[in-house]
Amino acid sequence: MQRIPESELIINQRGAIYHLDVRPEELAHTIITVGDPDRVGQVSRHFDRIELQRQHREFVTHTGFVGAKRVSVVSTGIGPDNIDIVLNELDALVNIDFETRTVKPEHTLLNIIRVGTSGALQTDIPVDSYVVSTHGLGIDNLLNFYRHEENDAEKQLLQAFVTQTQLHSRISQPYISACSASLMKHFAGDGFHAGITVTCPGFYGPQGRVLRLGLNNPNLIDRLTEFSYGTHRITNFEMETSGIYGLGRLLGHHCLSLSAIVANRVVKEFSKDGSEAVQGLITKTLEVVSGL
Repeated sequence: MQRIPESELIINQRGAIYHLDVRPEELAHTIITVGDPDRVGQVSRHFDRIELQRQHREFVTHTGFVGAKRVSVVSTGIGPDNIDIVLNELDALVNIDFETRTVKPEHTLLNIIRVGTSGALQTDIPVDSYVVSTHGLGIDNLLNFYRHEENDAEKQLLQAFVTQTQLHSRISQPYISACSASLMKHFAGDGFHAGITVTCPGFYGPQGRVLRLGLNNPNLIDRLTEFSYGTHRITNFEMETSGIYGLGRLLGHHCLSLSAIVANRVVKEFSKDGSEAVQGLITKTLEVVSGL
């Protein structure tokens, strides 16, 4: 087995991985990710018992139990760059031997569920509703740094997206990954809208917002909203899902992204109480997670 150098896998003095500051035994194999560090406590307050609380920079981790189910909730911060850190470090905690710095011969699978907020791109998806992402479609560049390949169905869907939207000309080549079907089945139809989630590399221009700067793609919202391929349509966009789905699949984990809709970009509405919608999503998620 090839040894991973200290510069590539950084382990701190307490034997924890660098950014998350978590040791392998401190991580559960069922993980809820949230963007906001303050949301970690909003999730873990529903735990029956908390055994660990760690924080390093924007990365907060609480591990505990929901009934008999051991669960970790981890904050990622915002954006695909942070997802690159979190997904790789979560995987390293279970699939790399920290003593020998070698990949373990047997793979450990994680269930990773994102609980976040998002903006809807369809008029029939109102604020304060929920979306489960069938696919993460990245118009950022994260997965293009890794060797990856879409399956045939994803290639067809991606080609239709590129052809219809023409969004590849001034930005990185888009990529797409499907969710975990084994996790999706627990949420499909349970008050969730289902569809493709587009992941953007920023909040303002990359999501079509205009403050003081002009946009290269002023028709971005319309192009995303109008896209269709068979039964597929784009339901929402945010800043993490495609990275979670893409890296999760490459690393051999089951991933799902759930979003509370706090804005509808088509009708230009924003939730009057997005925190209530997020709390409802947390409750729904924990009910399912406890039975996984």
